[in-house]
Parts: sequence; structure tokens; C-alpha cells
Amino acid sequence: MGKPKILYLPTPEHTCKVFRKDTYGRMCRLFEVRANPEERNYSSEEVAELVPGCDAVVTGWGTPPLTEEVFRRADKLRIIAHSAGSVKHMLSKEVVRKYVLPEGIVVFSANEAIAYNVAEATVGMMIMAKRRFPEHIDAFRRRGVWRDPGIPRNGQFLLGSTVGVVGASKVGRLVVKFLEPFGVRVLVYDPYISEWEAGRLGAEKVELEELFRLSDIVTVHAPATSETERMIRAEHFRLMKDGAAFINTARGRLVDHDALLEEARTGRITVVLDVTDPEPLPPDSPLRNLPNVYITPHVAGAGYYGYFLIGDTTLRALEDYLLLNKPVEGAVPLEHYDRLA
Repeated sequence: MGKPKILYLPTPEHTCKVFRKDTYGRMCRLFEVRANPEERNYSSEEVAELVPGCDAVVTGWGTPPLTEEVFRRADKLRIIAHSAGSVKHMLSKEVVRKYVLPEGIVVFSANEAIAYNVAEATVGMMIMAKRRFPEHIDAFRRRGVWRDPGIPRNGQFLLGSTVGVVGASKVGRLVVKFLEPFGVRVLVYDPYISEWEAGRLGAEKVELEELFRLSDIVTVHAPATSETERMIRAEHFRLMKDGAAFINTARGRLVDHDALLEEARTGRITVVLDVTDPEPLPPDSPLRNLPNVYITPHVAGAGYYGYFLIGDTTLRALEDYLLLNKPVEGAVPLEHYDRLA
């Protein structure tokens, strides 16, 4: 019996970013890999031409939509291993309903590998925001001011504070885990987890309004869906404590940016945005010039360790499913498509 066949769609650039050389080499030894030699991503039509006879498809950033024609021609496909984050851009709800679920095709995502980077960055942003480091750096670099008395002093840093986590996603759960050494009280808002499950995470389940009212730091980790769009509005920002911090490393469209701007202009809160809507913000956006608003260019998930973990977990999924007949850790629960990020 020959090796399982893999249609490998990512470009060489993507491969170098997420796969260690020995990891990619191991994949090529264990499987018959039909790699993409082009410095561009294949089209959906090209994927449909190449997929017959393949047991697996490896996808990544830039992979085109996997259309109905792809699945009609995928006569042996058992697993799609996505060496990136969300799969919704390449798997439509209709394709999932008509082909993926009925045919029992497993879909893996390396979301958790990226989640480690985002969670780590989030904790760093908490410390940065509560101590207002960017403002102190800017005061000294641009104006030569040492310990600028004009920068507000927050009364509560991260240690021993109350942190509100909006969304018990993979990132949200990792943030809770990473916060354990800081002795914080963690509140979580997520309509899809029980009080028992929140307690098992080390958090208290609360309503969104209570979370904003009680937290010293609010951090957003909910998926972007029709249900969560603009879920954070003016009434929530008004509930925040003086000196509190608001952090968003999820998606910009979860937040009403006009309401956020109105509250940020008061100077009461510190804001850290790794994501915005639109992205990037236009040059004339007032958010770009407020000293208490720190904007990073959607880089919370970037990092060599996290990227290589993407390749490691992708290969592990292929080995577990195709060679060891084991369940895939990181399989996407496509039956809950509407709730996926």
C-alpha cells in the first residue's frame, strides 16, 4: 500500500514562514506530497484539476475558495489541514453543508498555534496599557520629559486586578491561563459556556454590562459573526472605571468605533487596538492621534515561534489522522459554522 497523497497548496514563501525545514522534510518522507512550485497561489479551478486521487489537502494563507467543483472531483479526500487560522474564507457554509459534513471530511485549523502568540501579546498589552508605557516613551523621546506629570497615573496595575475577557475562544482561554501568575480575578462573558465551564477555566461568568463595570482591564476575544458585530457600544464604554484599559486583538467590527472614540477622548481609559474597522484606520481618524490610544498593525499573532508551531501542528494532524487513525486535535467544529471566527 502506497503512501497517502497530499495536495500541498501553499506557496514556497508560506512554507518557509510556517514550516521548519525538518518538519516539511518529515512530511515529504511520510507522504507523497504534490507541492505548489509557483510563487503564487493556485486558483480554485487549478485546485479542482489537481485534487483527484489525493487523501489530504494542505491549505494556508491565500488559498482560494474550495468550491463545489473541488469537492465533486475530490474522490479520496479525507482531511483538509489548514496551516493558518480561520477556514471560513475558503469553505463556504454551503460547501460545508453539502460536502464536508456529509462526507465526513475532517478540517483542521492551526488556530491554536496562532492563539498562543495573540494571548502572549495580549498580556503584554495589559501591562503596557496599565503603566502607559507608550506615553512615557513618547514624552522622553520627543520632548525630553522625564516622568511627565501630565500622564495620568493608573491606580491598579495588572497584579491583583480584575480582568474581563469577552469571549471564551481559544485565545480567550489562553489569556486566562497566562494570567494565573498575576493573581487576577477573571470575569468572562460568553453566552455559549456554562458557569461550571467558566469556573473550570478559573473565571466567573457574568453579563457583558457587569464585566465592563467591574473590570480594570477589558480584553476582547470573541469571533466576528453577525451576532457579535458592533456588540461593544457606548453604553459599555460608559460603564468602565476611570483608569481602566480596553484591549482588542480580535476583530475591529466587534466594536462601535464612534463610541470608542467618544470615550477615549475623555482620557478616562486607555485603549489598545491591534485590530480596527476599517484596517488600517484612515489618516484622518482621530483615534490615531489620541495619546491614550495605542494602535498596532494587526501583529499580535505574528511571531516565529508561533508560526513554526503552525507547521508542527499541521503535520501532527496529518500523521494522527492518516497514519495513526487517531482523532485530530484542532479539528474545526464545522457543525457550529455560524459561531466560528
